[in-house]
Amino acid sequence: MSKYVCGIDNGGTAVKCALFDLDGNEIAVASAPTPLVIPSPGFEERDMDVLWKANADVIRRCLEKAGITGNEIIGIGCTGHGKGLYLTDKNGKPLRNAIASTDSRAVGYIKEWASNGTLDKMADLTLHKPIACQPITLLAWLRDNEPENYAKVGWIFEAKDYIRFRLTGKALAEMTDYSGSGMMNLRTQKFDRRIFELAGVEEMFECLPELCNSSDNCGFVTSDVAKETGLAEGTPVSGGMFDIDACAIAAGVTDGSDICMVTGTWSINEYISDAPVICGTNKNSMYCIPGKYLIEESSATSAGNLEWFVSVMMGKEVEEAQNGGRPVYAVMDEMVASTQPDECEAVFVPFLYGTNSESRSHAVIEGLDFSVSRAQLLRAVFEGVAFSHYDHFLRLIGNRPVPSAIRMVGGAARSVVWSQMFADVCGCPVRTVAAKEPGAFGAAMSAAVASGYYSDYVEAAGKMVKFRKEICPDLNLHEKYLVKFEKYKAVAGV
Repeated sequence: MSKYVCGIDNGGTAVKCALFDLDGNEIAVASAPTPLVIPSPGFEERDMDVLWKANADVIRRCLEKAGITGNEIIGIGCTGHGKGLYLTDKNGKPLRNAIASTDSRAVGYIKEWASNGTLDKMADLTLHKPIACQPITLLAWLRDNEPENYAKVGWIFEAKDYIRFRLTGKALAEMTDYSGSGMMNLRTQKFDRRIFELAGVEEMFECLPELCNSSDNCGFVTSDVAKETGLAEGTPVSGGMFDIDACAIAAGVTDGSDICMVTGTWSINEYISDAPVICGTNKNSMYCIPGKYLIEESSATSAGNLEWFVSVMMGKEVEEAQNGGRPVYAVMDEMVASTQPDECEAVFVPFLYGTNSESRSHAVIEGLDFSVSRAQLLRAVFEGVAFSHYDHFLRLIGNRPVPSAIRMVGGAARSVVWSQMFADVCGCPVRTVAAKEPGAFGAAMSAAVASGYYSDYVEAAGKMVKFRKEICPDLNLHEKYLVKFEKYKAVAGV
């Protein structure tokens, strides 16, 4: 009987379940949307029971799609978006809607803490400045605005840790996720009561689950869950990991030689280090390999911007591609390839969903006139996203050697033209990762290690991770892009 590992990925808009064999081949994927509840502007929430039902549904459908039984799965790993706040009461039942990682209700607390010095005191322990959507800030908001719920808090979860809790009934806090929560002292790699005292929520310290590592065996599928999902009762569930770790390990990042770029809604640019980097806009968290730090530069400025452009500007091309049975990316590649970087002055700043600039908060297209074609506009979007990643890339290499390569996952990695553009803009080779669902794949790798099939992540990555190809930069185009990047910086204010 063949054996498989299962990865469950709870992202910002959807949940995905994917099955992989132990050589890293994807067997089946199922997904479902996880819609937001928006009670008022800036408030973004998710019904935790609805979320669990979506997880149970995609697990069952994935098994059916693969044509296998739960008994053939040797382990399950979970991943998901970081930050936000998933609370249960003291009986383990959802206390209120989860607060999503895109929520901004607690911005005022960050401003207050910045003005009175609290933020700097926290950052000395957390090794990154807390932000509005982290649990520590949202708990302060809950204390002041929902005191009746605040008094009932039983467990404080991150998204994937809540799903693991539903699978196993065992409450644990996995290291990578909680190290980015604003609740952990990254110097000691433990929760620190002083952070909670600084936030004025010291009683919440008692509601933290016990810490675990990514590849720990963290419980087993319960009988009720087995009936609901088709999984086998007693299937081991690993600690799993924060989705930015999952994408990095899915790209085979096991040492500090390369940088990983994740091109989704968020521009994630990261590498691993033996020590934290306290500098500029870098964010520090713990990596899934014990003892390693993940050094991150990020903003919501990546491939999600292309999805908007396609939906608003390319209805005809999308319809023609669908009718012709062609991937939309292939059509876009042809359009962009028909243009050149120096034939059009249009510059796109990809701030539709967020910004990495202190002076500009909205997206913009600069340099338009009547002669600009749709293909040239599409090129400007491709370039703008690549430039935003390059801006983060430059900040990262200010603290480390130039990498031997960029390992790229996400939407841009599926486009040959876009991947080449990333290489040309950055002046660095790009290795595109074969995994179509890198988050779920990284989570499944944690299950392969936790089960003992592989001894550690280094062995698992060596056996399971596959690449499409390595793309070398065109250094002549790199020089042209550097000129255009200067214009991008002036428009974007970075």
